[in-house]
Amino acid sequence: MLGAILGDMIGAPYEFDRGDKSKDFPLFIDSSQFTDDSVMTAAVAEALMDTMGRPDDEIRAALVRSMQRWGRRYPDAGYGLRFISWLDAVDPQPYGSFGNGSAMRVSAAGWLFPTLEETRRIARLTAEVTHDHPEGIKGAESVACAIFLARNGRTKEEIRDFIGRGFGYDLSRTCDEIRPGYHHVESCQETVPEAVTAFLEGCGFEDVIRTAVSLGGDCDTLTCIAGSMGEAFYGIPEELRREGRRRLSADLLAVLDRFETMRGRTAE
Repeated sequence: MLGAILGDMIGAPYEFDRGDKSKDFPLFIDSSQFTDDSVMTAAVAEALMDTMGRPDDEIRAALVRSMQRWGRRYPDAGYGLRFISWLDAVDPQPYGSFGNGSAMRVSAAGWLFPTLEETRRIARLTAEVTHDHPEGIKGAESVACAIFLARNGRTKEEIRDFIGRGFGYDLSRTCDEIRPGYHHVESCQETVPEAVTAFLEGCGFEDVIRTAVSLGGDCDTLTCIAGSMGEAFYGIPEELRREGRRRLSADLLAVLDRFETMRGRTAE
C-alpha cells in the first residue's frame, strides 16, 4: 500500500506530461504530495479491513461508505468529474467507467487475502462499485493478482505470463518503445499494461518508480500502480518509507499503520 502511495506522491508533479520523460529527476520536491490516488487507496484498504470474512454485499456497502467518507474529507484531491458526482450522490451507483481509478486504489486487495481466487474476487468488488465496465474490472483484478503473485515469490516472467495470458494485455513492448508516443490517458487499458511493463523492467523499487514516471502521461496513477507491484516484489527502501510517511496526513497514516499490522498477520 505504501508503494502505491509513494508512486502517487512522486508521480504527481509530472502528471499531464509535465516531465521530460527521463528517469533522472528528484524523487521528492515541494509538490510531491498525495492525491486522490492515495486517498482512495486508503479508503479501499479501510473498507476491506473492516469487512474481512463478510459477505460480498456487506463488502460493497462498506466500500461505498468508506470511499464517500474519505472523498468528502479530501474534496480537492483531484478526482474525475464523474467520480465527484458519485461521491456526492445520496444513492451512488456504478457508472460504467473503464478509468484507471479502479486499478490505482486496489493494492490492499493484493495483500490481505490468502488465495489468488479470493484476491481476484475482492478486487472485482472494489472496482464494481464505480468502475463496472469489463475493462475497469479487469484493471483492478490484474493489478491485485500481480501484487499477490509478487508477494508470494513468483518471478517476473511468471507474473508477465499470468497477466498477459490471463487478462489479454500486450506486455511485449519495452518502455523505450512505449515512451516516445505515450501521452496523458486515463483508461485502464492504456495505463495498466504500461504500469506492469515499468514494474517488470525496474531493477529495484526506486527504479520501478523512476521508470514509470519516465513514461509520462497520467503518471501519478501509472506510478501508483507500478509502485504497488514494486513494493510487493522488492519491498521499499527505508529512506523512501520515512519520506513517504512524513508527507502523509495523520488520518491516512493511521490507516497505513493498521494495514501494515494486518498485512503482517495475514502473511504469517
